Order: sequence, then structure tokens, then C-alpha cells
Amino acid sequence: MPSHLIHRLRLFVYNNLQNKHHYSRLSRYVDYFLILLILTNVTAMIAESVDVWYYPNQQLFIWFENFSIVVFTIEYLLRLWSIVEQDPERNNWEQRWQWIKSPGALIDLIAIGPAYLNFYVNIDLRFLRILRLIRLLKLTRYFASMRILLVVLNKERGSFQAVLFILVILIVTASSGIYLVENQAQPDEFESIPKSMWWAVVTLTTVGYGDVIPITMAGKILGAIITILGVGLAALPAGILATGLANELSQRREELEQRFRELLLEGDLDLVRNQMKIENIRKELGLDKEQAQDIVLQVLREQSIEQREQAFIKKNFCPHCGERLD
Repeated sequence: MPSHLIHRLRLFVYNNLQNKHHYSRLSRYVDYFLILLILTNVTAMIAESVDVWYYPNQQLFIWFENFSIVVFTIEYLLRLWSIVEQDPERNNWEQRWQWIKSPGALIDLIAIGPAYLNFYVNIDLRFLRILRLIRLLKLTRYFASMRILLVVLNKERGSFQAVLFILVILIVTASSGIYLVENQAQPDEFESIPKSMWWAVVTLTTVGYGDVIPITMAGKILGAIITILGVGLAALPAGILATGLANELSQRREELEQRFRELLLEGDLDLVRNQMKIENIRKELGLDKEQAQDIVLQVLREQSIEQREQAFIKKNFCPHCGERLD
């Protein structure tokens, strides 16, 4: 096949499979099909755990799994092949290697990897079926809200690591303390510090199953203190996540406003003629339509006020000397 035809075909695949700035009816249908296939895969995996559903329809489940493997493999290979169109100036294999190492590509690979292991490894790998749930993570590619959540988790990873470190310290301290005060009273339940960690975990996370409880006065006091500390600790990750989401959405809103202002300065923003351009920017930043529309109207109002002020100044002041006209 001539090179120019290969280039056109590869660009077509790239635009309709993974170009975030390209929106067409075909690209939407491809996204809808892949989303439906992912959800159906997860549903099928759950249904396979029910014997009365699985054994009478075993061949149907096997056929559907093989079909899904073929589709996801083709999707992976097409993404790998077409990613070079993202930046034609760069080396093709350098771009492909960089894409292979990206989180989305790793999720795609892990989602189909266990299936090929089942084909080629002569051991029972049925326990690897649970890895098919990773296919659910492929949905992050299609939903802006999930992408924003992953961005926030990545930005706040330092804070989450600090909370996890504090949690580990508290678990070790709590399990050591409860072992010292409860070991003699309950040698079977608090036999060692590692065994006491179960009680420390369920107490610090405020779950409190009640299967293991302190009976000594010192143990009850220690348990009360650890429970109070656990309430505060459980609120930390939620607060970090909420603050991170609020900051990320605020930052994206400011970026959207800035983009629209740039378009206004270029004289290239019209609510009627540029709906597609506005929609592309909105989807890129992951904001909903109401937010984008409010920002557009706000920017247009500010532009209208500024134009009226400039017209007033021109009307009441001399354009040559700048003196006020009587």
C-alpha cells in the first residue's frame, strides 16, 4: 500500500479512536460500543460466579470472552499503531514506547493479559479471572469526571502518602498497646502483636465488628482513645479529596475563561457559529455544559461592558489630545 494511503488510514484511526480533539459520529459510535462491551464484560464475569447461570451457558460465556479478547486486542494494537499521528515530527517508535508506558495503555494490557496466559500456560489460572475487573478501569478514558478524579489523586498523592504513613504508625502503636494490656486477660484473642493488628485496624477505621473487644479497664480506655483518633483520621482522606476536587474544578474553570477570552480577543468566538469549538474546549477540560455556557455568557457580558466603556471614553474625550470635551 502506498505510504500516503497508510498515513491517511492511520490518521483516520487515530482521530476516531483516541484523538480527544476530534468529534464525529463514527468516533462517538466507537466510544459507545467500547463502553457497552466493557460493562457487558464486567456483568458477564459477575454472572459466571453463579453456577446455575454459568454451567448451562458455559459455551456462550466462553464465546463472549474470546470475542472480547479479540476486540480489546485489536483496539490495543490500533492505538499503538496510530499514536504516531499525535506528533508526526517525533520518532514513531519513541512515541509508541512512551504510549506503552502510559497508565491507559498499561490498563489495556493488563485487561487482556490474563486471557493470553490462559491460552499458553498449562496450569489452572481461573483465579486470574478477577483481573478482568480491571477492564472497568478502561472507562476512565471515556468519562471526564473519572479523569478529573485520577488527576486529583495524582496531584494529592503526597498528602495521601502522609495519611497512610500516619495510619501505619497508629496501627503498630495501637496493636502493641492493646497486646500489652490485654494479652494476659485474653491470650487467645491477643496472642501476639501481628494478631492484635486486626483489632487495631477495625477500631481505627471506626468499623468495630465486635468480634474482638478489650475487657480490662486499661484496654477499654486505650480502645476509646484509639476510636476517637480513628474518627479524625478517617476524615482526613475525604477532606484531602474534597479540597483537591474543588481546586481542580476551579483551576479548570479559570482555564476555560482564559481560553474564551483569548478567542474573544482574536474575534473568533460566536455563540452560534462556534458551538463546536466551545464544545471541544469544554470536553477537553472536563466541565459540564451549564458551566461552560455560564462562563461564555459571563465573558461576553464583560466584553460588552468593556466595549461600552471604550465607546463612552471615545465619545467624551478628544482622540488627538485626550482632553475632555465640553
